[in-house]
Amino acid sequence: MAAEKRDSVLVIDFGAQYAQLIARRVRECRVYSEIVPHDISPDEVKKRGAGALIFSGGPSSVYQEGAPLPHPAIMEMGLPILGICYGHQLLARELGGRVEATGIREYGKTDLDVTGESLLFDGLPLHQMVWMSHGDTVVEAPEGFRVTATTASSPVAAMEDPRRKLYGVQFHPEVVHTPMGKEILKNFLFSAADLLPTWTMVSIIEQAVEEVRGQVGDSKIICGLSGGVDSATAAVLVHKAVGDQLTCVFVDHGLLRKGEADQVEDTFRRHFHMNLVHVKAQERFLRRLKGVTDPEVKRKTIGEEFIRVFEEVAREMKDTHFLVQGTLYPDIIESGTRDAARIKSHHNVGGLPEDMDFTLVEPLRNLFKDEVRAAGEELGLPEEIVWRQPFPGPGLAIRIIGEVTAERLAILRDADEIVVEEIKRAGLYREVWQSFAVLPDIKSVGVMGDERTYAYPIVVRAVTSEDAMTADWARLPYEVMERISNRVINEVKGVNRVVLDISSKPPATIEWE
Repeated sequence: MAAEKRDSVLVIDFGAQYAQLIARRVRECRVYSEIVPHDISPDEVKKRGAGALIFSGGPSSVYQEGAPLPHPAIMEMGLPILGICYGHQLLARELGGRVEATGIREYGKTDLDVTGESLLFDGLPLHQMVWMSHGDTVVEAPEGFRVTATTASSPVAAMEDPRRKLYGVQFHPEVVHTPMGKEILKNFLFSAADLLPTWTMVSIIEQAVEEVRGQVGDSKIICGLSGGVDSATAAVLVHKAVGDQLTCVFVDHGLLRKGEADQVEDTFRRHFHMNLVHVKAQERFLRRLKGVTDPEVKRKTIGEEFIRVFEEVAREMKDTHFLVQGTLYPDIIESGTRDAARIKSHHNVGGLPEDMDFTLVEPLRNLFKDEVRAAGEELGLPEEIVWRQPFPGPGLAIRIIGEVTAERLAILRDADEIVVEEIKRAGLYREVWQSFAVLPDIKSVGVMGDERTYAYPIVVRAVTSEDAMTADWARLPYEVMERISNRVINEVKGVNRVVLDISSKPPATIEWE
C-alpha cells in the first residue's frame, strides 16, 4: 500500500543490519517508511513521493573502492536527509568533509555530549548515552555544517546544515540502546523534515481498501485463508473493500495444528459471514510430499499445490483472476531482493509457481507483524486469531525434519499442542514470539516401564522477537520445561526424549526448515 505522498520516508539501504529497524522506528512515530536500494534514482524517489530520506549504516568504508554510493543527484533534490553511521560518513565525505580510520573504534554504549545549538537534540539532555558501531570517524565536518555533538573518540559525532536540511549522526538512534533515539528521530521527522504523523491504523486500512478496490474493480477474488493472523487480516480487509466479490478458500492440507480447521470455519463463515470454501486435501498434499526431504523442495511443493487447488476452485467460480495473500514486509526481505540475499523461500513469495493464473493482491505487503496485529484488532478479528503466534504457510511440514508422513504428523501435532498449552498455562504466550515443537529425523534409545524404547525426540523451540528479522531463544522457566517434557513423553506415543533449542537468529533461523 502506498503512503500519503508528502509524509513518507525512504530508508536508503547501504547494507545495514539495522535498515529494517530504522523503518520500524520511523513508523512507530506514525510516519510511513520503506527500505529502498542505495542506487535508487531521483525519478523513483519522486515517484514514491518521499518527504525525507534516511541514509542507513553499512559495513563498508566510504573511501574504499566499490563502496556503495547514492545516485549523484539524490543530495541535490532538496529533500531533508538524515545520515546514520555510514550514512553520516557518506554525507561528510561527499560534501567535502574528512573521514578517517583513526585506529580507535567505538562499539557499544558511548557517552555523547551535545556541544551546540541543534535541531536534532532540541529539548534533550546535553549529556546522554548512545549506541556506536563504527571504525571510521568523521574528523572534519563539511563547509556549512555545524558540529552539534562529540564523544571521546568522535569529534563529529553529530552535525547539521539546517539551510540545506542535511543532518548526520555517527551513532544509531534506531536501537533501544540509544535511550533518546526515538526522540532524535522525531525531531528529524517533525522539526527538520516538517512531516505529519499520518501513518495511523485507520489511514492504513482506508488506503488499503481504496487500493484493493482500484486494483480489482468488479472482478471476483479468492483468498488463501490459513487461519493465521496474516491471511485472516488480509481476508477481512479485502472483504471490507469488495464484500461478496471475495471468496475465501481454506485449504486444509493436513499440516495444521490441532483444532485450527474448526476455528477458521467458525470465525469466517459464522462471525464475518464470508463466502468460504473448505477444501480438505490432506491426502493430496501427502502424496506430493512423499519422499521429499529437502526443505526448499518442501516449501515450493506446498506453495505450488496451494496454487493448483486455488486454480481448481477458481475455474469452478469462473472469471476469477485475483488471489489475496497475507504477504508481509519481512517475507519480502527474507525471500530475497536485489540487495538482500535469499534466506529461505516463503510459500507466499518465493514458493509460488511462475505459471500461476492469478494476479496477486497483497494488502499487507508493506507491513510488519505488529502493524498487522493492530490492523486485525481494528477490523474486529477475535483475540485468539490476532494474537496467535506466527505459523508458517507450509505448516507442520517444515517442523518435521525429513519426510512428512501421516504418522509423523500425528506425533508432532500432539506434541505441539502440549507445548502451546503449557506456554499459555504459564501466562507466557504473548511474551514469546513463537513456541512450538519440532520432530527430527532421528531416534534414540530410552527406557519406559523397564523396557527399552527406540523413539523420536521432540525439540522445543521458543523465541522472543519484535518482527522475526532477528530472534533470541526464550528463557522459559524450568518448571514450564519440566511440565512440557513430562507431558510429551507420557502422552505422545513414539516419543521418549525432549530437548530444548537455545540458538538465536542469526545464526539460526526460527524455523528448522
